[in-house]
Amino acid sequence: MTGHALGIDIGGTKTSAAVVAADGTLGPVRTEPTPRGPQAVLDLVVDLIRDRTALAAGAEITCLGVGTAGVVDEHGTITSATSTLPGWAGTEVGVVLARRTGLPTTVLNDVHAFATAEARIGAGRGLPSLLAVMVGTGIGGAFVGPTGLWRGATGTAGSVGHVSTPLATGLPCSCGGSGHVESIASGPGIVELYRARHGTTLTTRAIAELARTGDRQAVEVLTHAGAALGEALAGIVDVLDPQVVVLAGGALQIGPGLLGAAVAALRSTALPGPARVPVRTSELGAVAVLIGAGFAARSGG
Repeated sequence: MTGHALGIDIGGTKTSAAVVAADGTLGPVRTEPTPRGPQAVLDLVVDLIRDRTALAAGAEITCLGVGTAGVVDEHGTITSATSTLPGWAGTEVGVVLARRTGLPTTVLNDVHAFATAEARIGAGRGLPSLLAVMVGTGIGGAFVGPTGLWRGATGTAGSVGHVSTPLATGLPCSCGGSGHVESIASGPGIVELYRARHGTTLTTRAIAELARTGDRQAVEVLTHAGAALGEALAGIVDVLDPQVVVLAGGALQIGPGLLGAAVAALRSTALPGPARVPVRTSELGAVAVLIGAGFAARSGG
């Protein structure tokens, strides 16, 4: 497809937009707080799209790509979503935005978009397969193989955060279940783990600062959370045997203890072959979802 795509990244706290060229180059990124309620979110996206079109410096805009939190079906409808976007489940994002903008619209899960970008021009470029995992307010994942992104039969493929782990037994998850790795290794999970163990509610930043000073309690919490993440990843790489694992997300910035414990647990738990999989951090960072959404729009999904 010729022309440029508009990439949209809808998250639980912020929504971003940018023009995406065929090679993944981004125009200026505009970011706004994500409002409450599906209608308000869609209104914001339309406003961002109009702004991007006006600032596209004469570039022809031919399609719209949206990466969003939640499970997305083949029609661009949100079939399920966690509490990070209240009321989002059931929203016909693709149909509504195509009607309101007049642009062909492709909608996919935000981590699926992230993986698409990292596979093409980021940490997985040139490799036939990639497992991408984003660790932040929630934990999401995606698998890209030789034929491209694998969405799965219901659009749920790559839901790393909702893999059960014994280290999270009994802990409630944002999906309504319990015992999932997101319950213990996401940002909110780490905060709750620290509170449950030590009776004090601290931010992830405060926990990270304590860990950097060698505070034993903070280090133990991050190590426990990282081990849970690594054990979950070990089971997934055993099944998929990817060429590389790419990690991203704000929770990984909490401190080296979390990432180090995750990699160590993966290495010690997975089968001998998959245990050797390279583990890399994202090369594209926060804009990967925008880029991946643009790529998906240009290819029609």
